[in-house]
Amino acid sequence: MNGSRTNPNVPKDIFQDYDIVYVVTEIVSFLKDKSWLDTFGDLLMIQEPDKNNFGRGIESETTAAYGLLMLFTDGNRIDLQLKTKERMLEEYERDKLTVPLLDKDDILPAIPSPSDVDYHVQKPSKAAYDSYTNNFWWCAQNVAKGIWRDELPYAKQMFELTMRNALDNMVSWWIGIQTDFQVSVGKLGKYFKNFLPDTYWKMYKGTYSDADYTNMWESIFVTCELFRVLAKEVAAHLQFTYPLEDDQNMTTYLRQVRKLSHDATGVF
Repeated sequence: MNGSRTNPNVPKDIFQDYDIVYVVTEIVSFLKDKSWLDTFGDLLMIQEPDKNNFGRGIESETTAAYGLLMLFTDGNRIDLQLKTKERMLEEYERDKLTVPLLDKDDILPAIPSPSDVDYHVQKPSKAAYDSYTNNFWWCAQNVAKGIWRDELPYAKQMFELTMRNALDNMVSWWIGIQTDFQVSVGKLGKYFKNFLPDTYWKMYKGTYSDADYTNMWESIFVTCELFRVLAKEVAAHLQFTYPLEDDQNMTTYLRQVRKLSHDATGVF
């Protein structure tokens, strides 16, 4: 078994899935007749990632490994991987969140107790810090022009994929500094709330908005403020340089675009 159920640092709840690996001699027969899955219960839905290529025409190699993601009518979910012995031996020791459940053929290598150390926040390099701070402030102008043009999907996606991406990295690094880089913030930052002080968490919640442009502008400026505060603290701790001039210039730009009329013929 892999995943959160093997991690002693993760709170247990009713939605945790079971990440299970079956080591088999071959895979084809399991896929030709899937009636063996009935043993687990009544299926609500199944996904087969190795077959689900979203129309790209990509052929997946299924003779060494195959995934079956299953949600059952009792609410349980099993993410089951079939792997040949050869593939297992290549990958078994890579994931430190691994617990052997049954080894009737005595083929699994000895491994230490599960640890989430591989998922801990990593200390950023100067290049990574500089890249994310630069991208945050540069891409802010794309969000601004998307709002002015009334291009809601563009503005929303640009915000989430660039500004929020940079913010979430900065939040993770800030948390890493507070914890000596000994914790995981969880997939997609799901544990941010556990580590941020109330003031910062309130600001983080304020970075989300609906489709109303007035509310979007408010969330953008809250995002900028939170990013600014965290990025300066991270820079001070790691002896990096925060791009204050970029911040000041782009904040001025955002304020100017926000007050532009829809028939404006120039930005300034």
